[in-house]
Amino acid sequence: AGHTIPVIDPGTGAEHRAQIFVAVLGASNYTFAWASLSQKLPDWIEAQVRALKFFGGVPKAIVCDNLKAAVAKPLWFEPSLTKTFSDMATHYDTTVLPTRPRKPRDKGKVEGAVLIVERWILARLRNRQFFSIAALNVAIAELLDDLNARTMRRVGRSRRELFEEIERPALSSLPDRPFEYAEWKRAKVHPDYHIEVLHGFYSVPHRLIGRQVDVRLTHRVIEIFHNHERVALHHRRGQRGGHTTIKEHMPKAHQRYGGMTPESLITRAARTGYHAAALVERLMRDRPHPEQGYRSALGVLGLQRQFGADRLEAACERALTVGTVNYASVRSILITGLDRAPSPPDPITATPVHDNIRGPGYYQ
Repeated sequence: AGHTIPVIDPGTGAEHRAQIFVAVLGASNYTFAWASLSQKLPDWIEAQVRALKFFGGVPKAIVCDNLKAAVAKPLWFEPSLTKTFSDMATHYDTTVLPTRPRKPRDKGKVEGAVLIVERWILARLRNRQFFSIAALNVAIAELLDDLNARTMRRVGRSRRELFEEIERPALSSLPDRPFEYAEWKRAKVHPDYHIEVLHGFYSVPHRLIGRQVDVRLTHRVIEIFHNHERVALHHRRGQRGGHTTIKEHMPKAHQRYGGMTPESLITRAARTGYHAAALVERLMRDRPHPEQGYRSALGVLGLQRQFGADRLEAACERALTVGTVNYASVRSILITGLDRAPSPPDPITATPVHDNIRGPGYYQ
């Protein structure tokens, strides 16, 4: 609907304009309306799922507007849906028919329903204040019952009566579970056989190192697919960072992939210097699985191309001294030039200068 309804945040007093989704069945004009905070994909999918639940069944086809969140390419003859919206249609075993851009007659039925909702529902709510989207939807549902029960002047019957007689028997049954919203992403499998998703790392079978995979994300799980076959399933991590590793995804002991092992990385680092080798060894030793340190080790060794071997060796020495053994710390030391500064004193062996402190010569 073109009209919106303000929803006030009780904590901040900020006003949000709630968007109104409208759906209607073709024969009976049985109407559904739902308020959401945006027209983005999660709200669009939720509104679709709630509409089908409200109707109690699934139609053979859904004619929808060319919303950016729903239609990936609004082509004239062959529009394509976003992956999530397409999955929703598959889940409910229905067809989605997007209308042509700037052709309101393609969806004349719902255009008429939008006008009815604006006049009989939104206009009656214009002088009320709402402090949550849930309260607004309760008010819409009450007025929606009244609208669908109202006798239509030209037909002499209500929308609900026509729906029960004509359309309810024609609708397909709803699936056992409602569609679960999910987003899709592409990711590359790194040398440590993990992918990075939502600031976390999730394992896949090590045979897929270097390959591109498709990732399906719900609020509960992360599914990973390769060539349309699911190769991994993980529960989503509640915090940023960290690794989630399935033991079966790990390579066998001492198995080489890409010519890379902990020993080969340490040997490569030793060509730069003793401290570089020690830092790379720590990067892998401090992880639950050595392979999880491969990417950090490669990042540290890659800094040599930009800063040179001598500076990298000095930066690794400083990082080991101050106890910040990670790629970000080594890179920061190089960028700020701390590798060229005097080394900080050893906190254990260094003796502070003070009149009340006896030096080692006192005991000789």
